[in-house]
Amino acid sequence: MGKTLGHHVAKRLVELGCDQFFCVPGDYNLMLIDTFLEQPGLKMINTSNELNAGYAADGYARIKGIGCLMVTFTVGGLSAINAVAGAYSESLPLIVITGGPNSNDYGTNRILHHTIGLPNFHQEAACFKEVTAAQVEVFDLNSAKLDVDGAIATAIREQKPVYINICCNIASEEHPSFSEEPVPFYLQLKPSNPESLEAAVTAAAAFLDKAVKPVLVGGVKLRQAKAQAQFQQLADKSGMPVAVMPNAKGMFPEDAPGFMGTYWGQISTPYCAEIVESSDAYLFAGPIFNDYTSVGYSLLIKKAKTVEVQPWHVTIGGYKTFTCVSMADFLEALAARIKHNDTARQNHERMFLPPSEVPKAKEGAPLRTNSMFKHVQATLDSQSHVIAETGDSWFNCQKLKLPPGCGYEFQCQYGSIGWSVGATLGSALALKGQKRVIACIGDGSFQVTATDLATMMRYGTNPLIFLINNGGYTIEVEIHDGPYNVIKNWDYVALANAMSNGDGKAWATRVHTEEELIQALETATGEKANQLCLLECIIHKDDCSRELLEWGSRVATANGRAANPQ
Repeated sequence: MGKTLGHHVAKRLVELGCDQFFCVPGDYNLMLIDTFLEQPGLKMINTSNELNAGYAADGYARIKGIGCLMVTFTVGGLSAINAVAGAYSESLPLIVITGGPNSNDYGTNRILHHTIGLPNFHQEAACFKEVTAAQVEVFDLNSAKLDVDGAIATAIREQKPVYINICCNIASEEHPSFSEEPVPFYLQLKPSNPESLEAAVTAAAAFLDKAVKPVLVGGVKLRQAKAQAQFQQLADKSGMPVAVMPNAKGMFPEDAPGFMGTYWGQISTPYCAEIVESSDAYLFAGPIFNDYTSVGYSLLIKKAKTVEVQPWHVTIGGYKTFTCVSMADFLEALAARIKHNDTARQNHERMFLPPSEVPKAKEGAPLRTNSMFKHVQATLDSQSHVIAETGDSWFNCQKLKLPPGCGYEFQCQYGSIGWSVGATLGSALALKGQKRVIACIGDGSFQVTATDLATMMRYGTNPLIFLINNGGYTIEVEIHDGPYNVIKNWDYVALANAMSNGDGKAWATRVHTEEELIQALETATGEKANQLCLLECIIHKDDCSRELLEWGSRVATANGRAANPQ
């Protein structure tokens, strides 16, 4: 024990803080799994399918900083690839391991099962090349340690998934390069070029210091660059007000002085867009400007007023770019150099009015979305972690005020419906004993990946799931309606009970009114707080947020632009 390739990979995962791996067994990866099961501090989590294993590893990596999934060759790998693509889009380091055919079969004319019927077995690696930062096929034990450690280093350095295929016959073979106690993994991240850093900071400080009312806006790549603390330091030192882009919600403390909320164009937090877009200079740290985050390319910001900070370069005024500059180094150095200027913060404080309270519904009235999220808000505390599924939950959860310490995640760039079920599983396992996951999932998305609700029960997690039953794909209705947006209704409470099968690890109920929701939450946060709770909330099919209506119409306009003349 301890001197095989499988043991080496398992030890590396534990060393890097990954204490669970998500797995669907298949004949090519069984011996590799055996070696992982012998590793102290590493637990196998069996999911119902490979796609959900990938989503779970995604959710886990958001908490732990690294995730791992293991599947079998091709038939398993290609099933997981959609989740891996989503993790790539969100810059999450996943170690994607597939158990491959016997090394002696490569280079022969044999046809193997779990392949597409050709004697060339490299199709899986070719597919993963498009959605991972490194691809390694391990046939030879002599180079295996170098190949595996190199791939893992790439995942950490690039903050992207990597693909490792290990032939089934060498996974449990001993080799002198593997020791029971391997040399500790150490990776020195790329340093900034000092001269380029100094030039970027000098230029940015001059640019922002001459502005009358500059503002700061945080983007999702703050996580990839590991620069959240430095961004907060800049906010504290500069006095400027702070907004976050929608996919960066939760990456800046919402109780911090000067926090304005979400900058999302026409559907921003009230009074936030007005301050950002009227500013004469704004620093965006780690933004992604896609059609979703820009509300159909309708943001009223100008490159000439922008300092754009990306993980490894800075662009000022839309034309002057400084490369080989790490975001963390830049923000920290800028905080020490920039002048204090709270003019825009004072402007925001003068115009800001607190949101009105959602009134209590009449007794017996059908439950409404705004009433439901009023009570979602009431459940949040420092021990909560919110997961928002693609759909109207995006927009309603953006309006939640996160208490200090409350986490928040959603998949904005890739927007794969069903992501949140696996992500809830992975996040709940990563946070077990620390925080409770609060997941808001629409019925259409839930149906895509519902089976791993049973996996959450199997491993004793206790998420609180608000399952919003409004009969279909509401987000798509507001972009382009049609009969394809209506789904078959399920009895979700009965489904949860069937999966629980009397083991007492889950509690589910259906609510039609605000009174029933209040009652259900008393149970879910009281006597049933230590187990999975699913609240099926019956909502009218046309009841959605104002923000979705605005966003949907603008995205539809962007999608429907006429073709350029040839």
